[in-house]
Amino acid sequence: MAVQATLHCLTGCAIGEILGTVIGSGFNWSNWATEALTIPLAFLFGYAFTMRPLLKHMGFKKSVPIALASDTLSISSMEIVDNAIILLIPGALAAGPATALFWASLAVALAVAFVVTVPVNRWLIARGKGHAVMHEHHH
Repeated sequence: MAVQATLHCLTGCAIGEILGTVIGSGFNWSNWATEALTIPLAFLFGYAFTMRPLLKHMGFKKSVPIALASDTLSISSMEIVDNAIILLIPGALAAGPATALFWASLAVALAVAFVVTVPVNRWLIARGKGHAVMHEHHH
């Protein structure tokens, strides 16, 4: 269950990072302005992936607090590690989506973030938190 929860998080974070970078590069924004967009988009898409199955059984208003409770720590962990790795790779922050450096650094950063975030999700689930809360509402 922890791996599945982290995959949801990873997918949302990756989409947010890529979309934010494409938008920021398209508008020729600074690195920091682009990051200011990618991080909220990562959270938005991460929460959206969690809410998607919940919306079938309950409304938007009831799904939001469940998504926030189940994914905030997971997405935060992933974003902190992902962005720290990107900052450590020379030139990665400035690399646009048309470069191999962008894709390679994003792949490395997300892979490391995934490995770090699985134990976070396992810890949450073991305590009845995180995705354990969401799965209570699946049936």
